Amino acid sequence: RGDYAYSVAEHSLLVETIFARIAPRAPAKWRLAALLHDAPEYVIGDMISPVKAAVGPDYRALDDRLTTAVHVRFGLPASLPVRVKQQIKKADRVSAWMEASQIAGFSETEASRFFGRPDAALMEGLNILLRPPVEVRAEFTERHAALLREMA
Repeated sequence: RGDYAYSVAEHSLLVETIFARIAPRAPAKWRLAALLHDAPEYVIGDMISPVKAAVGPDYRALDDRLTTAVHVRFGLPASLPVRVKQQIKKADRVSAWMEASQIAGFSETEASRFFGRPDAALMEGLNILLRPPVEVRAEFTERHAALLREMA
């Protein structure tokens, strides 16, 4: 639903926003990790989970190597603490539910069957508005720069 495609950048901004609600005291480095959680897709493209699974363990290995490279490049630990990874994954699942129900045409019941029913407080006031790519790019780039400044 909407006039523009939903991009990885838009998804990443949403995940970082939700992550900040899950972990409101998280330092900038973990918020940056949330923003960059799908950075390997910049290199290998965005694939749905069933395709990733069909590719097999080689996909996971490549994704892990690219994630490590991105983390090191932007001053994050090569491997994130387990708790931070879990919180980012939770934010990713909440965003998937929102994306399914707000733009992909799933009913809330269908979205809940696939992604679980998220805590409503995590989504309060958040609506996905598909925007022109130039706007999304500008917001993503500014958010990335702001988090790097905060880390410095």
